Amino acid sequence: MSVLKFPHLFEPLIIRNTVFKNRIFASAQGSSYLDADQLPTPEITVYYERKAIGGAATTCMGVRSVDPVSGLNWGDNRVLPEDHRSISWFKYYTNAISRHGTVPSVELQHSGAFAQQSAVQGYPIYGPVEGEYDGFHVLPMTEEQIESTIKAFIRHAKWAKLCGFGMVTVHAGHGWLLHEFLSPNFNTRTDRWGGSIENRARIVREICKGIHEQVPGLVVELRISGAEGVEDGYGIETGIEIAKSLDGYPDIIHVSVGHATFDEAFTITFPSMFLEDGVNVKYAAAIKPHIRYSKVGTVGALSDPALMEEIIASGKADIVNVARGLVADPDLPIKARTGNERDIDKCLRCSYCFSSLMTTGQYCCAINPEIGREHEYATEPLKVTRPKNVLVIGGGIAGMQAALTAAKRGHAVTLAEKSDRLGGVLLCEEKVPFKIHLHEYIENQIRRVGEAGIKVLLNTELTPEQAEAMKPDVIIAAIGSEAVVPPIPGVDGKNVLSAEYAYVHPEELTGKTVILGGGLVGIELGIYLKNMGKDVEVIEMAEKLNCGDNMVHEMGVQVEIKRNGLLTHTSTKALKIGESGVDCQGPKGEVFYPADHVIIAAGMRGLQKEAAAFAQSAPLFYQVGDCLAVKNIYEANRLGFNAAMEIGTRW
Repeated sequence: MSVLKFPHLFEPLIIRNTVFKNRIFASAQGSSYLDADQLPTPEITVYYERKAIGGAATTCMGVRSVDPVSGLNWGDNRVLPEDHRSISWFKYYTNAISRHGTVPSVELQHSGAFAQQSAVQGYPIYGPVEGEYDGFHVLPMTEEQIESTIKAFIRHAKWAKLCGFGMVTVHAGHGWLLHEFLSPNFNTRTDRWGGSIENRARIVREICKGIHEQVPGLVVELRISGAEGVEDGYGIETGIEIAKSLDGYPDIIHVSVGHATFDEAFTITFPSMFLEDGVNVKYAAAIKPHIRYSKVGTVGALSDPALMEEIIASGKADIVNVARGLVADPDLPIKARTGNERDIDKCLRCSYCFSSLMTTGQYCCAINPEIGREHEYATEPLKVTRPKNVLVIGGGIAGMQAALTAAKRGHAVTLAEKSDRLGGVLLCEEKVPFKIHLHEYIENQIRRVGEAGIKVLLNTELTPEQAEAMKPDVIIAAIGSEAVVPPIPGVDGKNVLSAEYAYVHPEELTGKTVILGGGLVGIELGIYLKNMGKDVEVIEMAEKLNCGDNMVHEMGVQVEIKRNGLLTHTSTKALKIGESGVDCQGPKGEVFYPADHVIIAAGMRGLQKEAAAFAQSAPLFYQVGDCLAVKNIYEANRLGFNAAMEIGTRW
C-alpha cells in the first residue's frame, strides 16, 4: 500500500551507497552566473539549490570541459582540477545542494570536432578522424591524445568527488567527442578505437571503468544519443548496440537523442512545443530491455508526473531526467509527491530559457519570473509590513501575475477585467494542440486568482475617473494591446478576418486562406491551420520571417514550416484585398494570390496612451505587459511580478 499517487516515481533508488530520494533527476543545463575564474557564485548556487528545495533527486551542473584548450564549444566552462582554489568554492556549492538530501552532479564533456570556441581562439581541435566541420579543420586524435583524454575525464571525476559531487554525468551524446567515437558515420578509424562497436565504444568504457577504479563510490551517469536524428545518421538499432556495448560500465545510461550541432536535430534533442510530451521516451524504452546491469534514464519534454509515473511503472526507464520542466516549476517533485499535481506549471517548451541562456547568459523562464533571481528572493520577506490597496486593471498574463504576487505579499487586491473571462488575448489559442501547456498555465493562474482572496470584477472596463473613485493606493495598468489593422484597400472586406478570430473559428476557413503577416502570430497560425489540413499561405513584406528574439523556438518553427509544407512569401507587400484574393508587390513585380479568406496578422499595438491615462488616479502607478511594450509572455510575467514586489517596500 502507498499513500502516494505516484509510488513508482517516488521510490528511492540506491546506487553505490548513494541514495536518490526519487526518480526525478534534474538534467544538466548550461552553467551561467560564474565569476571571472568560472567558479560558482552565490547566484548560481541558489539557482541550483532551488531545484533541490523543490524535491529533485539530483541537480546537474553543466557543462565542464575536460580539455580547456582544444575541447571548448561555445558555452563550455573550463575547470582545472589542479587549481585547488576551486575546491572550496565548489564545496560550498555542493553543500547547498546536498543539505536538502539531493545529490549534486556535474557534467563532463569534450566538444571534439565541434570545439568552435577553441578553434576561434587559435587552438587546434581534434576528433576521431580528420575532416572539415563548421568551417574548421579537425585533426585526428593520436593514440596518446586518446589516452590523455581518458585520463582527463578521470582526473575531473576525482576533482568532482573532492568538491562534494556525488555523481558525474559523462556526455557521450549530441555530437560531442565521445559521441563522435561511438557513431559509425563519424568514426571511420581502422585501429582499436574504430571499426566494430566494441572498438568505437572503447574510449567510453575506459573512461567509466577508470572512474570506478580510481574514484570509488562516485556514481557515473552516461548520456548517449539513442539515435542521431539527422539525415544519414544512425537510428535506434545502432543506439541499442551502443547501449549494449556499454552496459554495466556506467551506473546509469541516460538515453537522449539527436545531434545538437545540426539545426534539424536540435529541436528533437530539446523538443519544441510542436512535439508531444515525452516524445523521446521511445528511445529509452527500446534500449531498456537489452540492458542488464546499468539503470536507464530518459529525457525530453517531461513535466507531467502522471506520464513520468507510467514511464517508471511500465519499465520504459528507471529514471526520468527533467531540465526545462524544473525551470518552469522547481517544485514539480514536491507538488507531485504531495498530491498537488494540478498546481504544477508545466513547461511551455517555448525555449525562451534556452535561447536567453545561449544569447545573453541569463537564466529565465516565460512563466516563472523568479528564475535567475532566486538569490534576491531567498532572503526577501514575503509578507510586507505596509500592505496597500492595489487595483490591477487588465486580467491577462501580466495582470494576473501582478495580482497574484501582490496578494501573496499581503496586499488587498482588486482585479478588473473588461471581458467576461480572465486570460487576455492568448485565450484565443486555447484549442491549439501545441499550445496545450500554455492553456493549462492560464487556467492555473485563473484558478489561483480565485483561491487568493482577490476581488475580481469581470465585464468591467474602468475609466480613470472610476478607478480614482475606488481610492486605490496603487494602480497596476495591464490593459494589453490590440491588433494592428494595416491601411490596405479592402481590409474591411467580408472575407477578411483577424488572427484572433481565425484561431477561435478555424472551421469557417474553407477553401484557400492567405495570412498577411509573417511574425510569430501569423506563422504559428499558419502551422496550426496546416495541421488541420487547411490550404494556407503566409505573406510577409520584410525580407525574412520574424520569430522574435527566440532563436531556439525559431529552429522549431522552421522545422514545422518544412514538415507541413507551409508556403511563405517574403519581400512581398499586400497592395489590395479583393473578394477573390490579394494583389501584392513581390520581388519580381506584381503578383496575385487567390484567397477565399484573408487573415490579418500584422502585429499588435500596445495600449500605452490608454494605460497612461490612469497615471493620476492613484498615488503609485505601474504600467506593465503589452501596454508598456508589446513583447512576450516572459516580459509580461516579469514586469507584473516586479511591480507587485516593489509595492509596500518603501512606502
